[in-house]
Order: sequence, then C-alpha cells, then structure tokens
Amino acid sequence: MLPNTGRLAGRTVFITGASCGIGKAIALKAAKDGANIVIAAKTAQPHPKLLGTIYTAAEEIEAVGGKALPCIVDMRDEQQISAAVEKAIKKFGGIDILHCAYTIAKYGMSMYVLGMAEEFKGEIAVNALWPKTTVHTAAMDMLGGPGIESQCRKVDIIADAAYSIFQKPESFTGNFVIDESILKEEGIENFDIYAIKPGHPLQPDFFLDEYPEAVSKKMESTGAVSEFKEEKPQMQPKPHSGAVEETFRIVKDYLSDDVVKATQAIYLFELSGEDGGTWFLDLKSKGGNIGYGEPSDQADVVTSMTTDDFVKVFSGKLKPTMAFMSGKLKIKGNMALAIKLEKLMNQMNARL
Repeated sequence: MLPNTGRLAGRTVFITGASCGIGKAIALKAAKDGANIVIAAKTAQPHPKLLGTIYTAAEEIEAVGGKALPCIVDMRDEQQISAAVEKAIKKFGGIDILHCAYTIAKYGMSMYVLGMAEEFKGEIAVNALWPKTTVHTAAMDMLGGPGIESQCRKVDIIADAAYSIFQKPESFTGNFVIDESILKEEGIENFDIYAIKPGHPLQPDFFLDEYPEAVSKKMESTGAVSEFKEEKPQMQPKPHSGAVEETFRIVKDYLSDDVVKATQAIYLFELSGEDGGTWFLDLKSKGGNIGYGEPSDQADVVTSMTTDDFVKVFSGKLKPTMAFMSGKLKIKGNMALAIKLEKLMNQMNARL
C-alpha cells in the first residue's frame, strides 16, 4: 500500500461521509500524517446497517495521530454545511482539502470538475476520483447481495488514491482519476493487497465505459458466481398477457446466434407485481431462448424487480445502473455477465 509521507501534517481535510466506509478510510490515511479532519456526516447515533458514527470515527482518527472535528451534516442541508465550515475555520483556521463523497451520476460529476477546475484555476485544484472496480462498503452489501464482497476491493485503495491526489500541486486539476491508474504511477504493482479475496476476479465499476470482456471471460472460467439455492420453486401459473410478455416477445425477436456468441449467459428474472412471475433469458443455447419459469440449466445471473421497473429498464426509461444503485434492481450472481445484459438492453432500447 502507499506509504505515508507526513506531508499532510497540520493541514485540514474536510471529508463528507467520513463516519464510515470510504470516507473514514480516507480520513484515517490523512490522520496518520497528523492532519486535521472535519468529519461531515449524518450518523450521530449507531445505525443497524452502518458501522460507526461521527464520534467513533473521531476517536479512531485521534488514535492514529490526527485531530478530529465531528460535525452532523446532511449534504442536502445548506445551513448544516455552512455551520460545519464555520466550525472548521474556528477550530483549525481554515480548510485546505475537501473530499466530497456524494451520490451523483458520473456525467454530472464530470461537468462539475471541468467547470470548477477552469473557474478556480491557479487557486484551487478540482479533480474527480473513480474506482476501477467495485469497492466493498455497507452500501455494496445492501445492493449487491451475498457474495458480492469477494468481487470487490477494500476501501484502502480509494484512501491511497485520494492521499496521492492530496499531495499534488495546484496545477494538477481537471483530471478524471482512476484509483488503480494513479497508484501505478506511484509505483504500486501488487494490487492483490487491496482485494477482499486476493486472486478472485473483480467486478468492474458500474460507471466506467470500459467493456469488461477480459474480466468477464476470467470470471466465467473460474466460476465466479454467488451461490444459488438448489431447490426448484413450485410451478407457477402461466402469466396474463401484458407489458412484460410483450417485452419478452420483442426481446425474442432480437435474438440471434451472434448475440448468443457474444453473451454466453443465462439470466433469470424474478418479477413482482401485476403479471409478475419468473422468466428466463437463455443466451447460451443456439439462437437463444426465452420462457416463463425456470431455465433447463442453472442461471448465471438472477435479477429481482417489479414488473413496472422491468418494462422501464428494457425500454430505456430507467437506466439499469441507476435501478441497481437505488435498490429497485437486485442482482445475484456473475456481475460481469450482468453488465453484458445492460449492454444488450441498450442495443434493444430503440425497439421497445
């Protein structure tokens, strides 16, 4: 991992979401240099699904040599943000670095970075930091389901990448930094140290455009899928005709040997709500196949959502990534093959 240099000693770092996960990891990395850390987060009381509060994080930060200022901040509340900034200035004399962890589409983040980098050129450097692979956090557990952690890296990789950026000069601005790339520039060669399960294929980040062909093939060859229940559910009645059945009819018309060759996966759709039920999309068999109920072979990917969201996803009205991140779409199994399905959906949107 990237060694600490001490260059952040005495500097003040304002970090949103620093009570746990990636935010706390970045805080602890900077604190080891002797930095002042403003912990701006909502969690003041113990949460059943989130480990730690702003106060427990403050204790950890001070235990490794930093100074901490815990502030209750909801990033949607401008008054709370202003109050935290004022407290930081009063206690530490100012703010040198801001790390803002806020849910936003990568396109939106890109626009913010480009705009602010130009606006504040020569005064404040503005950069974006993205993970190359998924990073294991409480949110990932909730969205990805059992087994997702083995396909993730630790929060330490983002902490090290952020630490590298924090030490750059003001001229380093307007960059879209990928964690692995900047750490390679720092001389890091062994990235297994960041893996939850070293040697296991990793799930590419949802927002990067790079198509994960190599990762997908590696995952398929090693059988990197979550465990599925072996027992088969009872037979379900034939569904009523409706939007779901019509969607699958259009999808079936799109299938071809080329699509099957490019995908090589079986998908199971567990749909709830009106006209719900279990459907499968077999893109391993010659020519492809679609049907109601269970496929003849075990599914590589199992998705769960409402029938309304299913139709929206396949028609392009709801992006699969956003459905997944918002919890509307649950995915179990081979995540690389799930991304292949998203690519396929994008190609079919014009027909639906």
